[in-house]
Amino acid sequence: MSEWTKQDRFNAILSGERADRAIISGWRHFIDKEQNAEDLANTTIEFTRKYDWDWVKINPRATYLAEAWGNEYDFSDYRAVFPRQQTTAIPTAASLWDLEVKKAAESAPLLEHLDAVRRIRQGLPDTPLIQTVFSPLTVLLFIVGRSAYVTQTVFGIEHPVTLESLFREHRAAAHHALHAISMTLADYVQELEQAGSNGLFYAVTGTANPGLFNEAMFDEFSRPYDSIVLEAASYGKNVLHTCGTYAQPEKFNDYRIDGISWDTQAEGNPGLAAALSATKVGGVDHALFATNDITQIKQQAEEALSLMKDQPFILSPNCAIPLSVTDEALAEFKQTIHEKRS
Repeated sequence: MSEWTKQDRFNAILSGERADRAIISGWRHFIDKEQNAEDLANTTIEFTRKYDWDWVKINPRATYLAEAWGNEYDFSDYRAVFPRQQTTAIPTAASLWDLEVKKAAESAPLLEHLDAVRRIRQGLPDTPLIQTVFSPLTVLLFIVGRSAYVTQTVFGIEHPVTLESLFREHRAAAHHALHAISMTLADYVQELEQAGSNGLFYAVTGTANPGLFNEAMFDEFSRPYDSIVLEAASYGKNVLHTCGTYAQPEKFNDYRIDGISWDTQAEGNPGLAAALSATKVGGVDHALFATNDITQIKQQAEEALSLMKDQPFILSPNCAIPLSVTDEALAEFKQTIHEKRS
């Protein structure tokens, strides 16, 4: 190919083919600009243009999918990137039977984010973009006020429903709820294509960690519902993100995904040499952006690019960039993709 476009590189690399170079992106929350479609879109467009990212992982507020079932949050009070949860649609495990399938076109939070995708597409017509969608299991945990990670992240719910109650005492109800969530997300994912998304950033968060769900539980409560959502997203390129320590990226080798993102630096996780089927996404410890350690950021980026020079690869932080990141750190990170080629 004589001249590669951003879309050409994105499609080739996530098809398992090499392009003229690796591609790069980064993503972060702007917690003061994520409460409506216009602010989220404008901020995403500005952030993308400023660093000329090769592709966009849209970073909506962490709670938007749980809001579709009626959860309420205080957006004036955040802990890190999580607003204070005020109410839950499922106060007890017995209430799981109350969860119903929603139509994206009739859900205010989902319509809001479809609007944001349309606006971002209009502002970035030539840049590949994928929307963040959490797995049904992750969404269910958010709804009931439980952490979707091994470390505590839920803010505002002091006594969430226990995992024992959800998945053992009320197992049938949990499957009912997960099916309702997965069918809702499948409908939303189809609408995302029409809005201009090129696929999904599909986040199973910390649910792959055996400290939260062992293999049998994950296979029962996540895998079948993941398949429903990913099947609906088969029109695009889909990157799966498995978060935190002991994230087991190899667990997803048989998933219908094109890329896989995990923390290559976290305890219990393999590095970029891992035997994975999908295109690898990551390589730089996102925590380095909390202290803006530019020397280490550039070193890890250069090492990743060297290791992956003969394979299709997407260079990125291993998770969302911390809120304390500086412009200089991001600019230096972006520059590594070009320095490595010169």
